Amino acid sequence: MLSTLFTVLYALICLLLLVVVLMQQGKGGDIAAAFGGSGSQTAFGARAGASVLTRATTVFGALFMIGAMALAIAGQRDTSSVLSGFEGPGGQPTAPVSAPVAIDPAQETPDDEPADPPADPQ
Repeated sequence: MLSTLFTVLYALICLLLLVVVLMQQGKGGDIAAAFGGSGSQTAFGARAGASVLTRATTVFGALFMIGAMALAIAGQRDTSSVLSGFEGPGGQPTAPVSAPVAIDPAQETPDDEPADPPADPQ
């Protein structure tokens, strides 16, 4: 129950991180700006103050990494397997339909009619 809740919470954090990253504006850091073109002040452009979206990205990114590590550790502790209930490749083991019956050769009666001879090849 707790692991399911944690997995749902982790999926929600992933979704929020995706939304926050997609809502941010581009910084204009193309290849021309890296080499001094288009009025850039430094190689990586002028640094602006951190906005709410930048801080949210940092927080959700940290929660994403911590949650991924926690889920990986929790997954290693669970030793159960999907196939733990099956014995082999056939699924459930099959039992013989009936016990073998010993036949006494002295009580057998021969057939009255002889066996048909094999057909001649033509």
